[in-house]
Amino acid sequence: MSAAEFSPPYLSPNAIDTALRERGVGLLSGEDSAAWIGVPLADLRALEPHWDRLAPDAYLKDGGRYRQRRHSCFVVDGERVALEPHRAHWQPVEYNALHGGMQRWFEPMEAAMANAPAWSLLLRRLAAAASALRGEQPWYVEAHPFRIDTTDGIGRPTPEGAHRDGVDLVAVFLVRRHAIKGGESRVFEANGPSGQRFTLRDPWSLLLLDDQRVIHESTPIQPDPADGHGWRDTLVVTLRAGGFQGD
Repeated sequence: MSAAEFSPPYLSPNAIDTALRERGVGLLSGEDSAAWIGVPLADLRALEPHWDRLAPDAYLKDGGRYRQRRHSCFVVDGERVALEPHRAHWQPVEYNALHGGMQRWFEPMEAAMANAPAWSLLLRRLAAAASALRGEQPWYVEAHPFRIDTTDGIGRPTPEGAHRDGVDLVAVFLVRRHAIKGGESRVFEANGPSGQRFTLRDPWSLLLLDDQRVIHESTPIQPDPADGHGWRDTLVVTLRAGGFQGD
């Protein structure tokens, strides 16, 4: 870790619900994230090869080639996790000024990932956190495995800038980092002056956000060493009450 980096203020798993309710943000290390979900960390790490088979993002309005991703939708209702028919990802321009207002059809998650027992447990745990925050109800879930790389010399995890997603709960897992610098996470109060910044490095560490209270972004990445090729793999899962955006 460089001297300029800020360490993530990790919490214990039993403090997450309170942190989300009181501050709108909570952080878990990789080991604690796995314990919170109820799976061995090795089971989460077994999903990592799926990031090596993501598809290029053809919708980047800045003309970049630095983002690969997939996208699938689920409904979680208590213990029931249902994969929904494949659909476009859509956001209003109020939440994504760069890419909002258009239907973006990404390749779906690979079936082996969507059907993995660890995946269902992960979604159920996130839904339980959303219910603790908003009340028990079905949750409309969009899952986005991302890879941001340095193909263009610089990769932008959030080209739209600091933003909300228009949902209730946002989960950002740092899956892997390879040969990069940058990629700092920044979280700000949506209606206040407070903010925090930190760099996630621990595989499967987790940033949880109450999307109605905070905005977030990640800073660009660059190769390290400068003549190398690096990437940052993340999993972003959003949970929304009442239906999917665009319905």
